[in-house]
Amino acid sequence: MIEAYPAKPVVEADVLGRCIDACQECAQSCIACADACLVEQELPTLVRCIRLNLDCADVCVATGNVLSRQTAFESTLARAVVQACAEACRVCGEECEAHAEHMEHCRVCAESCRSCEQLCIDILTALAA
Repeated sequence: MIEAYPAKPVVEADVLGRCIDACQECAQSCIACADACLVEQELPTLVRCIRLNLDCADVCVATGNVLSRQTAFESTLARAVVQACAEACRVCGEECEAHAEHMEHCRVCAESCRSCEQLCIDILTALAA
């Protein structure tokens, strides 16, 4: 879809597309991880993980949406949203990593969070250029 846009995107189309895709994938992973946490035997110890999963998913969806809209692109707003996404992914990834040894869903989610965090950093670097 980015290639079909009639104007040149604010950042390189490949970088933009990978970040949007990573945001969507991370949101899905976080929602699925939160759901899987709900059936774990040690549910009370996973409350923070579930909360961070849901917060990260919401931020990732918002970030993907903002980056998908290139018309009258507001780079200041985009930077703030992408920074928030990188931070949400960092914190959620750390929490999931703490459970990853015993819970496969947390390991997968942590990987998705780390990937999205890095692609958000790539976008921030591109926006600063």
